[in-house]
Amino acid sequence: MAPDLGRNMVEQVMIGGVEVTRATLRSPSLTPLGCPLQERLHLVADGAVTDFNELEKVEIGMVEMSAEDKLEVQDKAGAADQTTAPLAEKLNKVARVVAVMSGKGGVGKSLVASLLAVALRREGQEVGVLDADITGPSIPKMFGITGHPAASPLGILPMDSSGGVKVMSINLLLPSEDDAVIWRGPLISGAIRQFWQEVVWGDLSTLVVDLPPGTSDASLTVMQSMPLSGVVLVTSPQDLAGMVVRKAAKMAEHLDIPILGLVENMSYFVAPDTGQRYDIFGPSHAKATAAQLGVPLLGQLPLDRQIAELSDRGQIEDYPGEAFVPIAQSLIETTPVAKEPPALEH
Repeated sequence: MAPDLGRNMVEQVMIGGVEVTRATLRSPSLTPLGCPLQERLHLVADGAVTDFNELEKVEIGMVEMSAEDKLEVQDKAGAADQTTAPLAEKLNKVARVVAVMSGKGGVGKSLVASLLAVALRREGQEVGVLDADITGPSIPKMFGITGHPAASPLGILPMDSSGGVKVMSINLLLPSEDDAVIWRGPLISGAIRQFWQEVVWGDLSTLVVDLPPGTSDASLTVMQSMPLSGVVLVTSPQDLAGMVVRKAAKMAEHLDIPILGLVENMSYFVAPDTGQRYDIFGPSHAKATAAQLGVPLLGQLPLDRQIAELSDRGQIEDYPGEAFVPIAQSLIETTPVAKEPPALEH
């Protein structure tokens, strides 16, 4: 059976040919050959064939489908029950989904989402970043990813960063990264759902979702359509930022989404010549905000010129990020597995 599809792989034209001691698997997921589902399809075929005890040796070869085979699979998929979930969503195995939320713009939410993904990747996790900031996408720029994602009969294939982080963003689908997305709420919400349901994320330990500022359509779509494990709140030292992030926390609580903790960005600046620490944006309110919300303070990140330079060059993965290591390790230990989103009470 095809993984999670409930349909026979032979009927789906996924078996290319079988010999006495060799089976060749022809899979629509191998379009192109780098599809993340390749390993799982290999294991499925191997497990099915090795059930026959009389075989001493089994070899399974992976080949790319011909154009004719792709069309046939697409025709069969189109004839399937349209009420079922998209194929990509069925095949994806995402253990944890963490949304990064600020409620307020300009506090470094996308930066925190990127650094979190990089830190989790360094801890040995398979990580993806879903850029849900449709009108202000910045994730591809920071990771240095350009070009357009490939498509397969199963869905859109995310693009890989140099460090192996999978990324999907609306900016990767635009003719130019400078093009504006001038959409109303329903279109934005639809795009976010497509990034979850129709992108072939494959097997991920953690999917980081970079939310736009505010508590309206986009954030609501993520919280109601994705199986979130929890949210990480991002703030800055100003009391104004703390007030707005408390609104975001209220939204998460209303939808019964766990708050994993609070990260304060631009907390302080250390002069490179003297080592003197300065509170550029005034005294920190992070501990008081975290205590008021009843959530852990995951960390306080410095204002660092190197971060800005590396982000502009698309080299965020080169940032050492020592301050983010304990944050990533804490989230690995405490983040629950993804759960189905709750319905909004009216």
